[in-house]
Amino acid sequence: MSASYSLVQWNPHKRTYDIILVASIFAFIAAFFVFSKLSHRSPQAISDEILLLRATAVCGFTLLHITLAIGPLARLWPITAPLLYNRRHLGVATFLVCAFHATLATLFYGAFAGVFPLRAILAAGDIRSISGFPFEWLGMLALLILATLAATSHDFWLKWLSPRTWKSLHMLIYIAYALITAHVLLGAMQSERTTLGAISLLVGAATLSMLHAAAAIKQRRTDLAAEREAATWMSVANTTDFIEGRAKIVCPRNRESIAVFQHKGEFHAISNVCSHQGGPIGEGAIIDGCITCPWHGYQYLPETGASPPPFTEQLARYEVRIQGTTVQVRTTPQTTTPERPA
Repeated sequence: MSASYSLVQWNPHKRTYDIILVASIFAFIAAFFVFSKLSHRSPQAISDEILLLRATAVCGFTLLHITLAIGPLARLWPITAPLLYNRRHLGVATFLVCAFHATLATLFYGAFAGVFPLRAILAAGDIRSISGFPFEWLGMLALLILATLAATSHDFWLKWLSPRTWKSLHMLIYIAYALITAHVLLGAMQSERTTLGAISLLVGAATLSMLHAAAAIKQRRTDLAAEREAATWMSVANTTDFIEGRAKIVCPRNRESIAVFQHKGEFHAISNVCSHQGGPIGEGAIIDGCITCPWHGYQYLPETGASPPPFTEQLARYEVRIQGTTVQVRTTPQTTTPERPA
């Protein structure tokens, strides 16, 4: 954190992360290049320029998959949450690799067209044909989105745009992913003689879809559990509103009312219905350590809801908690039966 903005707020973690990230990118491209060189010998040899184009393309697309996978992974397995810390660095690196690939492609295919290279690239193709579709436009649109997200990744833009607007803007990453997938399908995949590329695309998209679906299901379950938890607790009153030995009564919807007593500085909750003739327990008081029904004097211990020996009556008891200065009671009775006093 800082009182002013700086380009990058470096710390040992960020430096280590970026060093590993940059080294991994160069290692990936080098390994792809060398492996492809060894795999495609004469007469199937591929030029170094094409290999470099493929290496940067595969690297950028792989980085994009990793970037999109980190969010759901962190929700599914908290141990991966630290990866979120520098995810924006990974996103910027993805853009830089994709931009390098786009620059190479533009220069390689458009430098000798007699016009501005970018114009030559974007003017190619026929929108009416699948095999001749101008897939370069799709890649260019995706690159513009990645550039926008990289440029606005700094906390300055998060503050200036507001978190909600910033988050909505950065959801465009999924549009970029769809555009790049279409760019590959209508471009490189058209000349592929094997199904390896198509299978890789399918596996990547399926993996991301399953991760996001699993994370969404887990989040929904967590939200429902929280809603159920919140629904089972009712606020009774402020702790200072209670009178020692007297009760506050709450009436949960479609359930019997509950009497919450303060006794010796602690709070206890039992059914508000006396087991004798249904008298209003909460209108009584604690006398000689026992909650006493105002109708006929039936008594119950506040800690257990049980009548003192030799009587055997037992009222339902409820869990009580203090949230800040508010006394809350769980609207469902406790299922365990307390030990009866000797």
